[in-house]
Amino acid sequence: MAQYDSNLDDHSVEAQTQNSVDKLHHAVSQALSHPAEQLIEQAEQSRIHAENAIEQAKDSLGDDAVEVAEEMLGEEVGRLEQAKKTLRS
Repeated sequence: MAQYDSNLDDHSVEAQTQNSVDKLHHAVSQALSHPAEQLIEQAEQSRIHAENAIEQAKDSLGDDAVEVAEEMLGEEVGRLEQAKKTLRS
């Protein structure tokens, strides 16, 4: 069995975290472009997934390693709230 460099594992965790935030960005963009309950729900699920990924990354990498992802998450949560307001109006 091959041994993997733990540094590679760290990059994988970072990449997975970034990927989850990127997917959230895409889901929120879709919800903003086409306000519909289903797209809002999909964006909410992506938000939950991104939050979980960030928490797991914090556990393994520390707070500093996920600071940018947390900032992006905050921006996307704000955009998601805007999509919800658009849907309600």
